Amino acid sequence: MTSAPGLQEVAQACDERSDEIDELRHLPIDLARRLIGTGVMKTWVPEAYGGMGGTVLDLVNAVEEVSYFNGSAGWCAMIGGTTGLTAGFLPPEHGSALFGARDACGGGLAAPIGTARVVDDGLRVTGTWAWGSGTSHCTTIAGGVSIVDEGGQPATLPDGNGTCFAFFDPGQVELLDTWQTSGLRGTGSTHYRVDDILVPSGRWVTLHSPATPVDNNPLYRFSPFGALAMGVTAVLLGLGRRAIDELIALGDKRAAGSSRPLAERAVVQAELAQAQASIRSARAFVDAAVDECWAAAREGKMTEDSRALLRLAAVDASQRCKESVDLCYHAAGGTSVYKTSPLERVFRDTHVATQHAMVATRMLEPIGRMGFGLPTDTSQF
Repeated sequence: MTSAPGLQEVAQACDERSDEIDELRHLPIDLARRLIGTGVMKTWVPEAYGGMGGTVLDLVNAVEEVSYFNGSAGWCAMIGGTTGLTAGFLPPEHGSALFGARDACGGGLAAPIGTARVVDDGLRVTGTWAWGSGTSHCTTIAGGVSIVDEGGQPATLPDGNGTCFAFFDPGQVELLDTWQTSGLRGTGSTHYRVDDILVPSGRWVTLHSPATPVDNNPLYRFSPFGALAMGVTAVLLGLGRRAIDELIALGDKRAAGSSRPLAERAVVQAELAQAQASIRSARAFVDAAVDECWAAAREGKMTEDSRALLRLAAVDASQRCKESVDLCYHAAGGTSVYKTSPLERVFRDTHVATQHAMVATRMLEPIGRMGFGLPTDTSQF
């Protein structure tokens, strides 16, 4: 699949309005609508619901492209795009209703922070979640819940699962003004909550054991957590490339007391080359891991080793991107600390993005345990 129509133009508009985006702490509604209008949020939505039914790399490529111009916009594209994956596992009546509209866009936190009681016509859900990225422009907002009984003790759904990702109408959700951060300021990743609302029967998915998908796209046999991790990594790949280009653009700069411009200083030359190599290596690992696991998914043979490989590639690539951004930021000298420098924003966005659990370095421990053949909890793979 080629880039979504108009995607680069919208991304460039976000770049031009980066200060406004950061000050608002969410995407301006006109830019959000333009971004949604490109179809990027429906890259992973089944074609039966008007989605693109794309591959994992289709969304990775699109998110990287947007993130190069503006990290917050890229993050919102990533959240909307990865949430669209769930449409493939919802019962058709809910998948069509939630993701069938041209402007459909979902978001929310999948971790089972909230609680839900099983009732005759669905679930009664209460909870408060953090990291509600893009919720100000979402047409559906979801939250992970643990199933409990009337006494608050652990219980299960009729299918035996104890957790799920439940979908709410925006009017049922209270958005809390908590998003005051150093980076990714324009993502609107605020806390949000619901109080004893009814979620109709079946309007949820279980990510650990997804239901039978609505079509035969290998995407729906791919690891949901691995796909999300690749989405986060795509944001960092875009930011890493932007940092390199911004440093190159400063090649004529002369530091105070120096007679030579940055481009002619040996240490800066070496740091630029190191950053370039790291970003290319990161992208190569991502492509190789996704290609290998896509082939496995196509054959219906995704294994624990396959899922671990995806998480390893995501963590490694994300850390390489952060290191490359840091090299460029410091090589640029004092220029990079001013808000007028895109490097300042890229640096902040990168250090927030790498805090996401999907690319956190703590994931290396269970992957390493698997490498040694030790018993390992792979539920997050």
